[in-house]
Amino acid sequence: MAFAGSTVHIGCAFSIVEILAVLYRDHLSYPENRADHPLRDYLVLSKGHGVMAQYACLREKGWIERAELENYFGNGTRLRGLAEADIPGIEVTAGSLGHGLSVGVGLALAAKRKDGPQMCYAIVGDGEANEGTIWEALMFAAQFGLDNLIVIFDKNDFQAMGPTADIINPFDLAGKLRAFHFETMVVDGHDETELGTAIALLKSAKNGLPKAIIAQTVKGKGVSFMEGKNIWHYTRLTHETYAAATQEVTAPLK
Repeated sequence: MAFAGSTVHIGCAFSIVEILAVLYRDHLSYPENRADHPLRDYLVLSKGHGVMAQYACLREKGWIERAELENYFGNGTRLRGLAEADIPGIEVTAGSLGHGLSVGVGLALAAKRKDGPQMCYAIVGDGEANEGTIWEALMFAAQFGLDNLIVIFDKNDFQAMGPTADIINPFDLAGKLRAFHFETMVVDGHDETELGTAIALLKSAKNGLPKAIIAQTVKGKGVSFMEGKNIWHYTRLTHETYAAATQEVTAPLK
């Protein structure tokens, strides 16, 4: 997609792809495999610029076609560079950072008031946590006991213009979330077993506390020359870097 569309944000898509894969494969419930089923779980990609990773999962679900991936960002395509709610499986238009979580909190509240079975999962960037609206949403979730909400922080330690520690340091993010009355776990965001175990444990705990997972990730994970290199937030693939990256991600696992 990134090569076909000559577009950016590939590094942050690589940092969340295992998170999304585990959610779609093992945890998100879509009765009748319908993206619009009224009893579906909700997934809000608040860091909407990571949407290429979600499009890949939606292709696996059969909700978008491979031809659409190959025309990503092209003329006439419906697959654009940020999460947009006209795509089956995408609940919230999210590109302006800081507001997606608030919508997710609203979805969780509505499901709880209807006494429905739905879970709501929201994926938030650690740079996005600079936004005050994130913390307002977290306070609201705790106030209303939204234990059907799991907020997953993609903690790759970077944001658009540099390291989060240099711009607005989140310091003890886990401690802050616990102070906001979130049941909180810290995991390796690229370890699918660890992710799956944490999600299963938290969603089973109906204890009146909203949940949070801090997923420690690497921006650009899986491609050696992208890993931890924030330049890939805005760098486009050339024929040479595309070939090199493809060779790495398709190599047999050791």
